[in-house]
Amino acid sequence: MRDIGIGLIGSGYIGKTHAIAYNAHNAVFGGPARPACRALAEIDQAKADREARALGFERGTGNWQDLLIADDIDVIAIATPNALHKEMAIAAIKAGKHVYIEKPLALDAPEADEIIAVHEAQNGASRLVHMLGYNYLCNPIISTVKTMLDSGELGELVHFRGRHNEDYMASPEVPFSWRCSKAAAGTGTLGDMGSHIISMAMHLAGPIVSLCGDTDIVIPSRKDQTGAMRGVENEDQAQAIVRFASGMMGFLETSRVALGKKQGLAFEIVGTKASIEFDQERMNELRLYEGGAPDGRSGFKTILVDTHCPDFSAFCPAPGHGLGYNDLKIIEVNRLMKAIVEDAPVPVDLYAARDIELVIDTWIASAAQRAWQDVGGA
Repeated sequence: MRDIGIGLIGSGYIGKTHAIAYNAHNAVFGGPARPACRALAEIDQAKADREARALGFERGTGNWQDLLIADDIDVIAIATPNALHKEMAIAAIKAGKHVYIEKPLALDAPEADEIIAVHEAQNGASRLVHMLGYNYLCNPIISTVKTMLDSGELGELVHFRGRHNEDYMASPEVPFSWRCSKAAAGTGTLGDMGSHIISMAMHLAGPIVSLCGDTDIVIPSRKDQTGAMRGVENEDQAQAIVRFASGMMGFLETSRVALGKKQGLAFEIVGTKASIEFDQERMNELRLYEGGAPDGRSGFKTILVDTHCPDFSAFCPAPGHGLGYNDLKIIEVNRLMKAIVEDAPVPVDLYAARDIELVIDTWIASAAQRAWQDVGGA
């Protein structure tokens, strides 16, 4: 078995999910490659050492650039605030490392293009894997939905409605953080959660080519760490009417102030033969309505995740024994391992991530101009 050395930058919430996935991968999937937790970088040496011990890494460093010159590190995993992604990704690519970047790729599409330009300039002699952390796409039941759509089980698709709403900033007492700053985060809920529902929509229904969007700041100011009030600089909620390349219409929304929603990524897809509904808060279930039933016998049925869903049997041999959020990260890490040793495709690469950024940028521009916009100005 080949060890793939991991250098992780950041040990916060998402960094911990990475560590859980790296440490669990071999027990779940095995295979020809095993992620090896080599080094963890944090803001200072003391924190790096502490978090490295807690998360199962061999060593810590207070300088993330140490990871770039380490011979035992193959992958640079970036789990930091958005504004740091571009510099770190470019440095990792120039150092000849594979990159695994948490979404969103960058603050906007022009920054994404800068990363891609460096990748294309550096990647002529060696094959570097580049993958973004869009772990909801790795849900086994979402893989089943993709198979259903590709095989035509729903017929011609006529509508997609999607949302990713949460309430982690619904209270005005939640303090100002980097997520409220344009310099640190770029957009607000659009980059944080909107990117997830955009990625899901494009994964299942295809490219988004035009939209008419709106955004709103619901809580205009919050207390910072000093107790002073500071203006929120990016959107709390957003919605858009969209058109896909197929001609299908759709609707997307996202909010970080949607009281009562904890993991509110959900979608409905309507076809001419059948319709489906999914909600991440019930992530092991899919609701399916099939047309053509006799009068009085029609209705949605619930399909539970089972061993026919890709990747599920690696965790459990029996249907209905649900997976959890961290399991999706383990599947995502397995996709990374396969990409490195088998040249398999990844769910979202730099180019697909840039396309998501283009949708977000267009959404912001549409809201500012209060008009329909072609994505990317096409």
